[in-house]
This record gives sequence, structure tokens and C-alpha cells, in this order.
Amino acid sequence: QKKRRAATARRQHLKSAMLQLAVTEIEKEAAAKEVEKQNYLAEHCPPLSLPGSMQELQELCKKLHAKIDSVDEERYDTEVKLQKTNKELEDLSQKLFDLRGKFKRPPLRRVRMSADAMLRALLGSKHKVCMDLRANLKQVKKEDTEKEKDLRDVGDWRKNIEEKSGMEGRKKMFEAGE
Repeated sequence: QKKRRAATARRQHLKSAMLQLAVTEIEKEAAAKEVEKQNYLAEHCPPLSLPGSMQELQELCKKLHAKIDSVDEERYDTEVKLQKTNKELEDLSQKLFDLRGKFKRPPLRRVRMSADAMLRALLGSKHKVCMDLRANLKQVKKEDTEKEKDLRDVGDWRKNIEEKSGMEGRKKMFEAGE
């Protein structure tokens, strides 16, 4: 038990020491980024001095517009480069998947297609055989069941109605009832 306690205590001490080192490293990186940012701003954005005359203000505005245009061009160029590199990365990752043999399954859509159309799509111009699936099915003849035979023996119900209709039919029914 003492060994276990010592091991866990040592592990916790190492963890806390690593966390302290990580915190100091993060603080150093943040300070370095801030210094780098200040240097970049000082280099690329000189302090603004507003001139007193209207002519000098117009010249300053023209310079600022020219800088804005150049920055927009740079931004556009970097966006295009980023899109190209992303496309290249996608292509390379697809090639990597192909080389490994693990394929990403594309999303499939349901398509109604006959067997002939499917063979034409797969084989192209080589497809010459017509595949009628219904022609290969067996034809099954209906066997007469006992119920159907009984119904045929009874006959058509309409004939019985026609015989019983009118006065003669009613008279027969009345006489048969007695």
C-alpha cells in the first residue's frame, strides 16, 4: 500500500509539474505573439498624422485608398492560393485513400433503371444481349379448387332472379312455401 501511495503521489506531483510548465509556456507564447503583433503594426502601419490643410488631407486619403487596394489584392491572392492548396490536399488525400485500398463511399442516390439500361451503363457499347427478366419466368396455371367447382355447379345467381321475377315467379315461391 505504501508503494501504491508513493506511486500515485509521484504521478500527481509529475502531473502538476507538467501543468505548471505548460502554463508558463503558454504565457511565453502569448507574450511573444503580442510582441510580434506590435512589431508588425509598427512596421506596416505608421502612426497617423492629420495634416491641417484640405489639399494634404486629400493626398492622405488617396494614399490610404491606394494602400487599401493593394491590401485587398494581396488578400484575394492569398485566398486563391489557399483554395488551390485545399484542392491539392483533397486530391492527394484521395490518392492516398486509393493507394491504401480504403475507399470512401460516395453518397448514393436511388435510380430506377431496367436491367437492360443497367447493362448498357456498365458495359457500354459491348452490350448487345437483351435481358427480358419476365420472359425467363415460369408460367403457372391455376388449378381448380373445390370451392370454384362448387360455385360453377350452383350456377349464376342472376338466372335465378330472372326466373323468380314477375307474378309467375312470386306465385311459384308462394306455392313452394306452402
